[in-house]
Amino acid sequence: MGTVNNAAAFEAMQSRIAHSEWTSKQVAALSKFGYQVADKLFAGLLVELHNRGVFRAGMVVSGALAYASWLNEYGAIAPQPKTQEHLELARREPLKLATAVPFASIMQSAQLPFAQIPGATSRQPSTSVKTGASLSVDLLAPGAILGEIVAVPELNWHAKTMPFYGYLLEASRDAVILAGGHCIPATLPDATRMVWYMLYTSTRRGKDTAMAESDLLRAATLAAILIEQNQMVLRDSYRGAPRELRNAAHSRLPRLERLLAEHPLARDEFRKLR
Repeated sequence: MGTVNNAAAFEAMQSRIAHSEWTSKQVAALSKFGYQVADKLFAGLLVELHNRGVFRAGMVVSGALAYASWLNEYGAIAPQPKTQEHLELARREPLKLATAVPFASIMQSAQLPFAQIPGATSRQPSTSVKTGASLSVDLLAPGAILGEIVAVPELNWHAKTMPFYGYLLEASRDAVILAGGHCIPATLPDATRMVWYMLYTSTRRGKDTAMAESDLLRAATLAAILIEQNQMVLRDSYRGAPRELRNAAHSRLPRLERLLAEHPLARDEFRKLR
């Protein structure tokens, strides 16, 4: 909005509109080339999080969407199970926001009909929201015990704790996420740490063998990509991983070797961890 004679403001807005249209076309083209592009539901929410400065303040996108985004960053094409209807947002420490940004208001600003998912008991506050049957959003944080509820006062919300999330989120990296027609700046966990963390979670899925296999396949795929870039990077990061994550990697070596049979370089790197 502005006065009719404000040519500078008009030209600036025209330029922004043209750039937005150009970006949308480029994202569509990348999708045709096999890049991972999340749907419009994700786009609206991620854009709102970006506009509120939540990623700059320290929020990290984890889970399946982080994995898909790292595939894009490395220009890799790999099978991606359809699990991106679940968005995981993680916070390692209090977000560096000038003022509190209520999590519920972010969800509402995305113009999606979000509803809180009740806690395990009536006394537990919600850590997740859902819109219809299409998209759920979880807020996660580090904690020694799986599933404890901790307050996130700067978002006026709560998060569910995840073991070793402190390790996963440390040294997170700036990247972009492709969603809808947008290329959205965001923050992702370090790719090497994701490998060790996914190997660990693949041993903690209980009877959910499909999710365990998905974790393992993603870890193997990301490891192969990283080793192609720098043969030593995974070996170096292994030394800094918590012992329980290293033990989980050892327990999965037989299965990893079979998965990486056609990628001998990555297979041999894992064998050196024995």
